[in-house]
Parts: sequence; structure tokens; C-alpha cells
Amino acid sequence: MVQEIATLVGGEAVADLDFEALEVAVRQRVLQLAGQAVEQRLNADTSDEQGSRIRCGCGQEARLVGRRSKQVQSVLGPLQLERAYYHCSSCGHGFCPRDGDLGLENTSLSPALTRMVGTVGAMVSFQEGSELLTELAGVAVDAKQVERTAEALGKQIAEDERHCTEPSDALALPQTLYLGMDGTGIPLRAEELVGRSGKQPDGSAKTGEVKLCTIWSAESQDKEGTPIRDAGSVTYSAALESACTLDTAATRSPFAQRVWREATRRRFCQAPRTVVLGDGALWIWNIAEDQFPDAIQIVDRYHAKQHLSEVGKALYGPTTPRASQWAERRNDELDTGRFRALLNAIRRQVPRSEEARRCLHYFQANRERMLSRVPRPRLVHLHRRCRGRMQGCHRHAPQTRRYALDRSRLQCHYCSPLLKTQWPFSRLLGAQIGTQGRMIHHFLGVHPIAPQRFFNFCATPQTQQRSIAR
Repeated sequence: MVQEIATLVGGEAVADLDFEALEVAVRQRVLQLAGQAVEQRLNADTSDEQGSRIRCGCGQEARLVGRRSKQVQSVLGPLQLERAYYHCSSCGHGFCPRDGDLGLENTSLSPALTRMVGTVGAMVSFQEGSELLTELAGVAVDAKQVERTAEALGKQIAEDERHCTEPSDALALPQTLYLGMDGTGIPLRAEELVGRSGKQPDGSAKTGEVKLCTIWSAESQDKEGTPIRDAGSVTYSAALESACTLDTAATRSPFAQRVWREATRRRFCQAPRTVVLGDGALWIWNIAEDQFPDAIQIVDRYHAKQHLSEVGKALYGPTTPRASQWAERRNDELDTGRFRALLNAIRRQVPRSEEARRCLHYFQANRERMLSRVPRPRLVHLHRRCRGRMQGCHRHAPQTRRYALDRSRLQCHYCSPLLKTQWPFSRLLGAQIGTQGRMIHHFLGVHPIAPQRFFNFCATPQTQQRSIAR
């Protein structure tokens, strides 16, 4: 290999070298030589010939036909592999035992290349993924192959997600675990939107809503005192599926089942303190009340302030200084706990704006819990332990509350398959920025504090006693 590289480098002066061309040529040659060595090593081993007859998957015996070659695309380039081939006359199928050993069953991509394809297929379009593999890895995989491989991986992941619910102890159980839920629309092809209602004037839809559940811990702060997510603590599960169900339904909604599976894997209910975060949508609190009745519920301040910003734009125009000034004054009232002044300011604008009327309803529904759970000025959105919630006027049917206490029922999960999508979810629920994992959304109540002090401002005296005793 050294001799091959020396030949490529040549003997001319360094100043005359095209270094980029040299890098590419050397990499291609080294990978080619390494591929040849791997190919020779695998083909020299004939231990996969386990006799003239072996057991077939159908239960009958399959006979050895001979050795068959297979073209495999790997990160080292194309490989021509020879494997023992068996054929079963009973079921009419043939198979190669070595394909299973090497992870090459029903695919012509090596395991390492399959991982690369899955990564690009999840991050960018299939065509862009094909181009990136060629440019960065020097491996030619056409866009259709990227699509087939990524979708096959998606089905495997969905199957594993439905059945692998054993609690994991890979991550230490922190003092507080946070569970966030959200939904966002993503563009879909026309054939995938047939029969789906949407927000278009004719009632049609251009997007499908992805539901996302993510769990993390945030025990530390940066130098400025900003809460940061603990490195490696973030896990998530998402799919194009519904969170709707009736109180009288025999099973939970598909997304509610997904949330419970993720919470089980992360031992969410075993944490000393659990917190559910959301944007104030009623379906989020329905799931939280049903499955995690003892969790603290917190509304993301970002979404509350977004309502105020929309009112300012509706009143004075989207780009005028007065719109931003009005919203900033309301934000200051929200941050400092002057809730009555905030409501009065919004109420005065109701005759002028339908947006103001909706905003007033949003904050009025939250007034009691906000005012009764204000521990300090910058935590005005911290509310609820056990029964309260941002949508404080809503209550579950007794049957739904009983379901949350029925442990055997919680283990009965039925989930629709993960529908195909190649859109990333990294911007949902406060994506990490840079290397420190800052949260984009200003989730409140994530500052590490002592348990006794936390319960003093989060709970009623009765729930304080139960929580401290527990």
C-alpha cells in the first residue's frame, strides 16, 4: 500500500502538486486496496458450507447447490463475495447462511454503508443524500436506492419502537426528568393527503401533522445561569399519527401509546420529579393527565408570548414599531407577574381585533393557575400539580382518570406504523444550538432547585405532604 501511494505522489516538487487531486486519488486507491483485501479474506473462508444439507426456515431440509457470487456495495467500494447457496425443494426458496452473518440479507449494501444511507436519508432529500455520499464518502448510491434503504430502515425502527419497551438503565436517573410534546405540519405528496382535512379554503390539506415526544434532563446551567440540557440525555420518538381518541375508546390514541412507551424506556415515572411541557394545546394536557397525573405541567413561555406578538401585529401591522412596543410591554407584564394589567390591556383591544379576543380567552383560561403558582417574577407560567393545568376549565371524564391508575391497562399498547417522512425534527421543542445544548424555547421551571423549596411554590399543602412523603 505504501508503494502504491508513493507511486501516486510522484517525485515532483511539492509546490507543483495539486493537493486536492492528490488527496482524492490517494483515498480512492487506498479504499480500493482495502476492499480487495477484505474481499479476498471473506472469499477464502468457506466455513459457511455447513454440510450437504441444512435445516430450512420452513422446517424441511435444504441441499447445498454450490457457491454463488453477490455484488455488494460497501464503504470500501464494490465487493464480489462468494457464498454457499442452499435450496429447499419443499418451499422453493434458496438462501445463503453467510448473508445473515454479514448483515446482507435482502440488500446489496454493507452494514456501514446502510448506516450512512440511513443518516443522509433522514437529514436531507434522497437526491441530496445520494450526492452527499458521492461527494463525501466516495460511494455512488443512486437516489432510488437511498429511498428504498431509508424507508426499509424506517419500518425496522418503527417495529423496534413498538416492541422494545424495556426500561433502560444506560442513563442515570436524574432528580428531574422533562417530557415535552408538540406537533408540526410537514409537506406531503398529494397521494398521501387524500381524504385528509386541512386549513386550505376548500378544506383540503397540504401538510400532515407529525407528533413528537421527547424526554431529557437539564440539571446544569451555563455561566450565565441559563438551563442547558444534559449531554446525551435527549431521546425522542415521532410519527405521523393521531393523538385523538374518545374517553370511551377501548385503547389510547396511537400517539398516547407512543408517549407511554418512550416514558417507560426512559423510566420517566421513576424520577423523583417529573415535568410535562407543552404549548398549551388541550390534547397535550389530556395525555399528561391520563398517563402522568403526578407530573408538574408547564407551559412554554415562548408560545404565550407568541400570542401577544400576534395581537400586536393584528392591531398595528406586522412591521410597525408600535406592534413590537405593544408586545414588549405585555411581555414585561407577563414576566413580572402583573397578570391583571396584562388582561386589561388585551381586553381593551377586543373590539378592534378578533386576534385579541382569542388571546384574551387563552390567558383567561389560565388565570387562576398562573396567579396561584407564581413563585418569583420569571416563573409566571409554572402551574399545576395534579389537577390544575393551563387549560384549567377542562376536566377529564372519570373513566379516563381511572385508566391512568390501571397498571394492567397501561401495558396494552397498539400503535399504527410509522409513516414515511424524511423531514428532521431537530427544531421541535427547543432544539440544541451549537455545542452547549441551549434550549431555543424558553421553558420555565427548569432551573435546578431544592425539592423542599420546589414543592413550597408548586403544590398545595396536601400535595406537598404527599410528595415529600413519597
